[in-house]
Parts: sequence; structure tokens; C-alpha cells
Amino acid sequence: MCLGVPGQVVHWVSHDPLFAAAEVEFAGVRRTCQMACVPDAKVGDYVIVHAGIAISRVDRDEAEKSLAELQQLGLLDELSNDA
Repeated sequence: MCLGVPGQVVHWVSHDPLFAAAEVEFAGVRRTCQMACVPDAKVGDYVIVHAGIAISRVDRDEAEKSLAELQQLGLLDELSNDA
């Protein structure tokens, strides 16, 4: 099963059109993600990340609902175990 996880953009690493990257936070865990699909995302925005690639922006309410569901299912624990 493929799962896209919402995360909050914390810091842009590179705005290069092909290799855009930003630090994204998922329930306290920060990862560098590729951002070429969402170059208009700003620090503080939420993005859906799949396999290390931010594939779309999502509003804060939807992101928080999704994160709460993932937490309830115990799936966010896997993020911190992989860090």
C-alpha cells in the first residue's frame, strides 16, 4: 500500500527548478524532501509527501485531520523509528 503523509515545510534547502528540496516536519521528525512538484509551497505550508517527494499542497485542517488519524493507527510511530 502506498501512503502519502502530510508534513509542514520548515525550511527550503534549494529552489532549483529540477532539484528543489525542503526540510519537512512530520510529527516532530524532519526529513529533506524533493519539492519540484510543489515549487510554490512556502515555509509553514503543508504538503503531501510520498516516497520522499512532495506531490501536492494541502490545507492545515486537512493535514491535521490526516495526522490525527495516522497517529491513532500508530503509523506515525514508524516515522520516528526510521529517523
